[in-house]
Amino acid sequence: MTLVLGIDTGGTYTDAVILRDEKHVIASAKSLTTRHDLAIGIGAAVQDVLSQSCIAPFDIAMAALSTTLATNALVEGQGERVGLVYIGFPSGDLEYHGLGDALRGDPILEMAGGHSHAGSEVAPFDDAKLDNWLSGLKGVSAYAVASQFATRNPAHEKRAADLIRAQTSRPVSASHQLSAKLNGPKRALTAVLNARLIGMIDRLIGRAGDTLRNLGIEAPLMVVRGDGALISEEQAKEKPIETILSGPAASIVGAQWMTRAENALVSDIGGTTTDIALLRDGRPMIDPQGAQVGPYRTMVEAVAMRTTGLGGDSEVHFLSEGLAGGVTLGPKRVLPVSLVAMEDGKVVHAALDAQLKTTLPGEYDGRFVRKMPVDNEGGLTERDAALFAKLSLNIQPMNTVIKSRLEAQALIRLVGRGLVQISALTPSDASHVMGYTNIWDSDAAAKAVQLFGRRRNGAGVLLGKDTKNMAQMIVDQLTHQTSTALLEAAFAEEDKDFANAPVTLAAHPLMQQGLTGHKGLVRIETGLNVPVVGLGASASRYYPAVGDQLNCQMILPEHAGVANAIGAVVGRITMRASGTVTAPSDGVFRLHLDNGPEDFTQEMVAFQRLEHLLREQAVSEAKQSGAEDLQVTVHNDIRKANIEASEMFLGATITVTVTGRPRITA
Repeated sequence: MTLVLGIDTGGTYTDAVILRDEKHVIASAKSLTTRHDLAIGIGAAVQDVLSQSCIAPFDIAMAALSTTLATNALVEGQGERVGLVYIGFPSGDLEYHGLGDALRGDPILEMAGGHSHAGSEVAPFDDAKLDNWLSGLKGVSAYAVASQFATRNPAHEKRAADLIRAQTSRPVSASHQLSAKLNGPKRALTAVLNARLIGMIDRLIGRAGDTLRNLGIEAPLMVVRGDGALISEEQAKEKPIETILSGPAASIVGAQWMTRAENALVSDIGGTTTDIALLRDGRPMIDPQGAQVGPYRTMVEAVAMRTTGLGGDSEVHFLSEGLAGGVTLGPKRVLPVSLVAMEDGKVVHAALDAQLKTTLPGEYDGRFVRKMPVDNEGGLTERDAALFAKLSLNIQPMNTVIKSRLEAQALIRLVGRGLVQISALTPSDASHVMGYTNIWDSDAAAKAVQLFGRRRNGAGVLLGKDTKNMAQMIVDQLTHQTSTALLEAAFAEEDKDFANAPVTLAAHPLMQQGLTGHKGLVRIETGLNVPVVGLGASASRYYPAVGDQLNCQMILPEHAGVANAIGAVVGRITMRASGTVTAPSDGVFRLHLDNGPEDFTQEMVAFQRLEHLLREQAVSEAKQSGAEDLQVTVHNDIRKANIEASEMFLGATITVTVTGRPRITA
């Protein structure tokens, strides 16, 4: 009998499961994710499943962790302050692929250097310029380095990384180590996001490992990558960007394991996001363009996933446009009022009661704020630092803290840095009012919903007739936005004529009329033609209505609430290594290696040399992750052209994939 432990740390809950022989779930548990100390939530969930199953900690043969924290951070625009060294690129390239937006005003050094398409140095690297720039920086937690054509010759990236480590001792993300593909600005974006996540993921994995060892679990800890494969904890700390979509990827693997579905849309609703992916022939689809999270398209290989800022803890917003008014949800996550009332009910209820006694609704009704315990708050402006100093680690009514528009803008920036949390009305609160759940403070939820419903639409009519009506409006909006997200995902997977405009098609009046079964002179019937597998702790609460709206089968597995944790331990270790061969001149075949270009005069000799090096690399990384029973596959993408009846070699990419079973301790 083999016992394995799966853990998933999400924005709201931390889940744990124990599987026997990878066939049976023998225990599962949930605990609130404790952002200030992730070990508390992880420890509580793991202790719960150990107690339920009466299993001794030393009997656990392997542990695996998936997480949505990296995904959530990028969707919500959070993360630590980073510095970018941008070598050999035109200044205009900063705006490509959202790189400028991703930097969010963080420091950047643009300098000469880089290499040509063939791997030759374009301009020398300026050590002194980098050294002077580093000397004047403060409050930077990690660095990203990107050099033009670094995948053809990474010498300047490696030089910059060495200097940064020597002077700052901070982590450095070099773009060529994250992707072997061309497209410098996109690689730079990936490196920036990787650097921004390093501290967060390092703390998560470190605290998870410490917690397991303190509980007596000595089994190796694996981490789920964005394509659903497993990697070692050391590899995840080095390349945390590969854990974006880790939780969603694990949920897809878990969904297929639980349902054996061949063709279906899988929709996983969490506290922060709804993640939608397609199962085709029983396998999750891999996104050939790289993982996209929120506005960012990265070069990370991951499950093809549409991630929407929509979850049980999405912030409820008032729509004042038009006579009818209404609500919309997300994309930011906030703490539900019913949850913070469990932590400090006296403060929360006193504030809500006082606000309900006022004649007119206030701008900050039902909203609370608290700062997070952090190690690094450097780089704040004077105004942001002043507001941060006013805040407490305890929950505070927002109207007692924010006294001006400038302070409100400062608060937004502090939230973006992950230094402050906001509590406000969410669908989770509405669910408490509707009686769908009662795990937190239902009375506080009702007061928050009542306060929100006091707003008036364009016709001067109260938004909510009563508390239940207001709560139902919020739940209905969640159903609508979830249905729309599923339709957009389906259209995006259709043929190219549809895939070009999934948002427009999903919202088209004919589509929406068809969902309601319009039968006038014209009969219109629309819906999804594949089942939906609903996952997440609140899936059973919200998704039956989604299935009804989309006229499709809704599958809600028994363990839908812990699908991510299940997927974490039923995955396999997969390592890929890619390399390129180019032809800079007639009769020359150039390999682009980590130590610089290497030339050959014979095509097959060059291919054999590159395949040998890639095989060594992939096998070594797989073994470092603890893989056994290795299987190796090689894919050659060779590009040639016929010119004047003769064949000309243009280039080639060789990819070696190594797959293995995770090593299980005896």
